[in-house]
Amino acid sequence: MSEHRPMDLLGRSLNSQVLVKLKGDRELRGRLRGYDQHLNLILDDAEDLSEQPPQELGTVILRGDNVILLSPSGKSPNKKAEKKNK
Repeated sequence: MSEHRPMDLLGRSLNSQVLVKLKGDRELRGRLRGYDQHLNLILDDAEDLSEQPPQELGTVILRGDNVILLSPSGKSPNKKAEKKNK
C-alpha cells in the first residue's frame, strides 16, 4: 500500500496551478515552481485574488509561516459560489 503524505501532494502539484490562502485574508493563485519542508513556496504567474480586479504579481516567494491552506486545483471556492448565483 502506498503512503499518502502532504509533501507527496505538493510534489505532484509542481508546475500546476495552485490556490494559496494566507494570513490576513490574502488569497493568491499561481503555478507552483518550488517548495521546501517549511512550506515556503515559489509561485510563477501569481495573482492576488484579494484585490478586485485581481492584481498580477509575477513570480513571488511566500514564507511558509503565512500559509494557511494550499489547494492543488487553483480554483477559489468563492468563485464557484459566485458562478452558481449568476
